[in-house]
Amino acid sequence: MLVSVLVVVLLLAVLQVAVYVHVRNVVTAGAQEGARYAANADVPLSEAPGRTLAVVARATSAGTADGLLCTAAEEVDPTGLVLVTVRCTGGVPTLLAGMGDLLPLDVTGRAVEEAR
Repeated sequence: MLVSVLVVVLLLAVLQVAVYVHVRNVVTAGAQEGARYAANADVPLSEAPGRTLAVVARATSAGTADGLLCTAAEEVDPTGLVLVTVRCTGGVPTLLAGMGDLLPLDVTGRAVEEAR
């Protein structure tokens, strides 16, 4: 009986890692897409977070997107290129009650801005 409980807990832990990695990858791809979209010549920077959240909501769920806070900024890298950076923070729901309610998530996507 004890072995079956341990096997179930281990299975849930592996499943939690898989869900976390999947959501992190989806949010990273969304942040990169939002940065690429805002880096286009005629697109304002303020549209990047909305585009990012739309990609995340389409790929996972609206609840996951609602749990994220995304911001966009322009940065200049050491070579002088202007980069659009989208940063998303939030949490991923846990499957195991002992791990708390949310696992923290912090990702960044960057793209080189086109000349205007």
